[in-house]
Amino acid sequence: MTEYLVFTLSATLGAMGDLAGHERRGSLGWPGRSAVLGLCAAALGIRREDTAGLAALDPLRMAVAIFDEGTPLRDYHTVQTVPTAAAKRPDSRPAALREAGRRVNTTITLRDYRQGPLFGVALWGAELEPLCAALKRPVFTLYLGRKSCPLSAPLVPGLVEAEGPEAALSRVTLPPWRAGAVARLIASDADAGLAGREEWRQDQPIDRAAWHFAPRRVVLAQADIAPGEGP
Repeated sequence: MTEYLVFTLSATLGAMGDLAGHERRGSLGWPGRSAVLGLCAAALGIRREDTAGLAALDPLRMAVAIFDEGTPLRDYHTVQTVPTAAAKRPDSRPAALREAGRRVNTTITLRDYRQGPLFGVALWGAELEPLCAALKRPVFTLYLGRKSCPLSAPLVPGLVEAEGPEAALSRVTLPPWRAGAVARLIASDADAGLAGREEWRQDQPIDRAAWHFAPRRVVLAQADIAPGEGP
């Protein structure tokens, strides 16, 4: 038996990684390692520049139960930038825009989201009690991806003993309005012992300040998870 920390991620809107260029920011169908560790760091009060604090989360292993990927939503933003030559050391953005006049550059950028996503998360492989306590009373506000994606329900974190990630994920607590949801797929670290289709995902954080990530091997395993009593 292994000790797991399990919790639920639910939001009206979520954004899970993928492309992060200026003109488009995409969203995958489930939160990867960088997203989950970033949420844990926020709960613990670890800032992006705290290299040692972030490194302490590296031993954590993870698995995600996909109850609902959510419906894709694309949002269009109009962004205005001011050429350097058009405004010399302005006091504020409004001042820069006034000084630039007609020389403002306008572009359209795309932001992809998932509507109504629902996931269960299981973590193991490191000290879990302080993290469980932090998820109950987080230092910083928690989001499902971007700051425009606040959580729609408490995480209800808890420590459970289970024989594997799938058994642990069956102990998550779903929001009452999502009761009865069933997860048919688990996305897990490749070394978690689950059998399934392997793929690579660019979500292993290397340098959060510089937004550098490395590829990680994951397994997508078939499942049948219908949570009951919770942690």
